[in-house]
Amino acid sequence: MSSEPAREIPAQAADKKYVRTGRLISYAVGLAGQNISYGYIGSWLFYYLEYVRGISPKLSGIITGVSRIWDSINDPIVGAMVDKHRFRSGEKLRPILMITPPIIGLLSVAMFLPLNIGNGAFIALVCAAYLLWDLFYSFQDVALWGMVAVSSPHSEERSRVSQWVSIGAGAGATLAGLFPTFRSAVEGAGMNTVMVFALFGVVFGLGGELISMVAYRMKEAVETEQSKESLFEAIFVLRHNRTLLLISLARYCKDVFNTIIPWVYFFESREVYDVGFAQIGYGNMQVFYTFLTGAVGAVAMLFATKIADKMGGMKRLLIIAQVSNIICRVISYFVGFNTPAQIITTMVLISIATVPINSMDIAHRALTADSIDYVEYKTGKRTEGISFSMQNFISKLSSATVQIINGFVLSMLGHDSSRKNFDQNPTYMKWQWPIFMLGPVIGAVLYTVIISFVRDDKEEKRKIEAELFERRKAVENKEAQLNAD
Repeated sequence: MSSEPAREIPAQAADKKYVRTGRLISYAVGLAGQNISYGYIGSWLFYYLEYVRGISPKLSGIITGVSRIWDSINDPIVGAMVDKHRFRSGEKLRPILMITPPIIGLLSVAMFLPLNIGNGAFIALVCAAYLLWDLFYSFQDVALWGMVAVSSPHSEERSRVSQWVSIGAGAGATLAGLFPTFRSAVEGAGMNTVMVFALFGVVFGLGGELISMVAYRMKEAVETEQSKESLFEAIFVLRHNRTLLLISLARYCKDVFNTIIPWVYFFESREVYDVGFAQIGYGNMQVFYTFLTGAVGAVAMLFATKIADKMGGMKRLLIIAQVSNIICRVISYFVGFNTPAQIITTMVLISIATVPINSMDIAHRALTADSIDYVEYKTGKRTEGISFSMQNFISKLSSATVQIINGFVLSMLGHDSSRKNFDQNPTYMKWQWPIFMLGPVIGAVLYTVIISFVRDDKEEKRKIEAELFERRKAVENKEAQLNAD
């Protein structure tokens, strides 16, 4: 970038607010609805196939494998397609928020239909429905998160948008996570399991998607000309986005090492946990641990942008989050998790670590939105589609990698799937605590090193915004002149 100072955005334009509170609330509610639907399908579809419909683990595994391959390859392609297309309104993303939800919702219902057909026909139905579901979901997800980048030309306002839509998404995922409680209540009232899953296919699957349509109220405040490049070139433009590539690599390293052994394996290593005043079964202990260690961090998300400002920017927030994670996990490892005092101390330490950790997605999205401005500054192209498709691509790629690592580690430790986790061999019982608590430290160290190379300069952002303002104003003036002639 040139060292010559860029012109400042005129004060009137710099002070203009593009995101009204009502639209922001609608956008956040829309993300909540989408995550209700996704949380139900993502967490329970394959459980439903194997344990409710009686599909063999081998066939369920084939379905899972094929779907994950499809998941991984379609996101960048969909992102590039979104970047290349403009609707008649001139908009790039917003119409997708109205078109895709009903289709996704109906496909969600189709996967849980209580049909009395053979396994072969049912598997064919689910596979077809899921592959279509994932394709349309990718379009919706790219458009929903891409709206963060076009909600405002000002980075500070986009950070606020990122904060509230991340909170909305988290609220939706939390509601979907309550499905086991709802399931128990409905089954207790006399409904059979197949019908329960079908019911929530409608309530969570279709209902969540219909709720997501309120995100359409958000406006696109940033417009650029339609790209004429090929699909391959639209994907390859990522080479200009150093920030996004670094964030993606850092997230991959962190996510892969976060679950070297799935956390549920650790909690199921004992039938009962003694916390002094009560004996808590492993299932309830998982719930308590998740809630108690996440509640403080969830509240902190309400103040994420202010915390980031105090720390010196979103990059600093990300680094501090992982440094605190490393410190708290190392201390927790030496504290242990055997006596009531140890359990409580560890939960307190992990709760402290989650205060900045729970705001990391907000920082990732805010920095990604800023990086899209930088790419436009360098190339003249807006890349909301391909840029936000990368968050899905990395999540799915790391999930597939984790499954491979899980199998290798559990095999190496001699884990026997035919026995209860609390009845495993001494080697497994010895190593599960250090792997559970210290495994994520490896990912945190790698993440911190990689993210330290990300640029997060407030003055640079202002210069880029000023330059883009002048370019867009010039385009508007040119179009107005042509229309006048």
